[in-house]
Amino acid sequence: MIALTGATGLVGRWLLPLADLTFGRGPAGKRHRDYSLTGPPPDLTGVTTLIHAAFQHEPGRYRGGEGDNPEGFIEANLHGTLRLFDAAADAGVERVIFLSSRAVFDGLPPGTNLSEDLTTEPKSLYGQVKAAAETRLFSLPMVGISLRATGIYGPGKDHKWTGLFADHLNGRPVAPRRGTEVHGTDLAQAARLALTSATSGAMHVSDIFLDRHDLLTEVNRLTGCKIAPPTRATSPVSPLICDKLRSLGWTPGGMNLLRSSLSEMLPETAART
Repeated sequence: MIALTGATGLVGRWLLPLADLTFGRGPAGKRHRDYSLTGPPPDLTGVTTLIHAAFQHEPGRYRGGEGDNPEGFIEANLHGTLRLFDAAADAGVERVIFLSSRAVFDGLPPGTNLSEDLTTEPKSLYGQVKAAAETRLFSLPMVGISLRATGIYGPGKDHKWTGLFADHLNGRPVAPRRGTEVHGTDLAQAARLALTSATSGAMHVSDIFLDRHDLLTEVNRLTGCKIAPPTRATSPVSPLICDKLRSLGWTPGGMNLLRSSLSEMLPETAART
């Protein structure tokens, strides 16, 4: 039986089709057990694989998601996760898949090639929490896999670019930025492949480099908006090298998937050409 935490979140919803059982604060899926990161671990009876995607943070923020409460952020996201991992080991769970982040490398210089065997060097509290949770997971007597995902996007209520698109379409300033992105369906494909791995370790999950200039140019094409997108960003970006998943046959959708998804991600009030 596959269980999932965080199924109602912006990321967890992409993983929900994999789950037989969900743990969280509200029902999601056919079978559900109440659970909070700040409370005791849930009943793991019958669970063979646990996918842990729950994360407590300020809305819309991961780095800096602690807001003005770093102690609460650590208690929920580090100590709560460690309690969950230890309970999984005690219950005989065979496999844990943990949704981590490229932030475990955010102390390295921009432009660094981030291979899966590279030693982590987190700088933000977010990255430090993810790295510490990975360390515990890899030490436990089960298959522990950390999916270091980056820039997860896709249609849905309050998706990651909701505010960005609103700012652009309403003429508010948008700062240049370039980053790495992966569609939620490609994350789900990565998780499915992680279910087949026989060894513990990190798997990187990243697809495209995307500049806001290019993204908002596509938005303009779809909406007829005449507002100029920001200039191209000039700062280097550190790519996640995804050798393990690609060796398993992972084939993310690239720019074609981005373009086909954008119309579903725009405000309903945005005029289409």
